[in-house]
Amino acid sequence: MKVLVAVKRVVDYNVKVRVKSDGTGVDLANVKMSMNPFDEIAVEEAVRLKEKGVVTEVVAVSCGVAQCQETLRTAMAIGADRGILVETDAELQPLAVAKVLKALVDKEQPALVILGKQAIDDDCNQTGQMLAALADLPQATFASKVEVADGTATVTREVDGGLETLKLSLPAVVTTDLRLNEPRYVTLPNIMKAKKKPLETVKPADLGVDVAPRIKTLSVAEPAKRSAGIKVPDVATLVAKLKTEAKVI
Repeated sequence: MKVLVAVKRVVDYNVKVRVKSDGTGVDLANVKMSMNPFDEIAVEEAVRLKEKGVVTEVVAVSCGVAQCQETLRTAMAIGADRGILVETDAELQPLAVAKVLKALVDKEQPALVILGKQAIDDDCNQTGQMLAALADLPQATFASKVEVADGTATVTREVDGGLETLKLSLPAVVTTDLRLNEPRYVTLPNIMKAKKKPLETVKPADLGVDVAPRIKTLSVAEPAKRSAGIKVPDVATLVAKLKTEAKVI
């Protein structure tokens, strides 16, 4: 059984994001980049399934610039068997990535596709759902527990009212939530082993996919700075400020 895992190169979650002075996007110059945390959870889950003997091969996929090879090497250090980089300098939007992944699903024929529920840079939360629609596969999003057996996947997912358990026939698409697992620490020996694992590079055109952007970003702005808190002497003053200044009551 083969599992395909999509990983994205994003600005590291510890970095304070800076907006370009002209408001056209985020400044990526000299910024630390790393694997999207939700995708790291997806890779960890695929590797755990392999360790249980349920999965025979884990294939990591990334779309983007040549530096995404570093992200794929990290995935292989966690435990993925090989990597595929769909290299392009174009701005990749969720629909384009979903089309690329659909082409790879047709090529690789995995029994399970695992993705992070969203990327921390654009927070779109769309790629997994779009891929399921394009590939006509069952899907389970926001997974907090995944069990695979007898050609089916039983997925517990988090919803507003609590937990929902779904049973999917394979092949299927699953997107991961934070509570699914805690990714392992990548050791130096595994990093060295990852350098020897196969990494294939293809272009979107090789897969017959048009990745031209269909959405135009008009402007990007930083959130408004929060004003400092104040102390009030009594409840009456608090209520008055909530009415006259904050206007929340």
